[in-house]
Amino acid sequence: MSQPFIRNHQYNLIKKQAGLLRHACSTASDPEVVKAVKYSAEAAIMEAFPDASEAQRVTLGKLDAFTTTAEFQQYLHSLEAELAPFGPIKEQQIKKLFPKQKKLKVPDLATFDFRRITYLGWQDIASNRLYLVYPLDGKWVGVEGKLVPTNKKGYCFLCNRNTELAMFTVVTRKRPANASPDYYKAIGNYVCVDSETCNHNITDLSALEKFIRDIIG
Repeated sequence: MSQPFIRNHQYNLIKKQAGLLRHACSTASDPEVVKAVKYSAEAAIMEAFPDASEAQRVTLGKLDAFTTTAEFQQYLHSLEAELAPFGPIKEQQIKKLFPKQKKLKVPDLATFDFRRITYLGWQDIASNRLYLVYPLDGKWVGVEGKLVPTNKKGYCFLCNRNTELAMFTVVTRKRPANASPDYYKAIGNYVCVDSETCNHNITDLSALEKFIRDIIG
C-alpha cells in the first residue's frame, strides 16, 4: 500500500488551483482561456511536488479531465486519502519545547485533524500569547509570542489570505556578539486570529520557515 504523500499546504494549493480552473470552466467562453488556466494549474501543482513518483504524478494530474463543480469536488475528496498527517507528536514533547512555561496548557490533541495541519497553533487567552509548533528541518521547534487582535481584516503573512488579523510579536533567541545583558530584538507580523483558518489556507511554507529561522537564529 502506498504511503500518503500530500501535505496540508500542498492540498490547499491543489484546492486553490482547482477552484481557479472550476471558475474558468464555468465562466470563460473562449476554450483557449480554459486551456491556459488548465496548463497553469497543472504546472503549479506539479511544481509543488518535485519529488513525486510516476504513480503520484498520475494521481495529481487528473485535474485537466474535469469541468463541473461536482467533478472537482469529487477529485478533491479523493485526494483526502493521500493526506500525510502532521506529526506524530505528544503533549510531553510539546511541553519540552517551551521549558520556561512551567504551567503551559497544551490543547487536547485529540480534537485536531492532523491531516489538515501545517503547524500546530493555539492561543492562551489569559496571557494573550500564541504558541506554534513546527518540524523545521526534521526537528520540532516551538515559538511563542504576544498576540494582540487588531479588530480588522488584512493579509496574514503565513497564508496570504484576507482574514481577521492579530499582531504576533516574538522575541528572537539569537544575540549579537558582545550584546548587553538587557539586549533583545522582537519580530512582529500579522497573522490569522484563528490558526485553524490559517492552516486551511496556507499554500506555501516559505514565510513560516523564514520566520522561525529568524527567531531561533
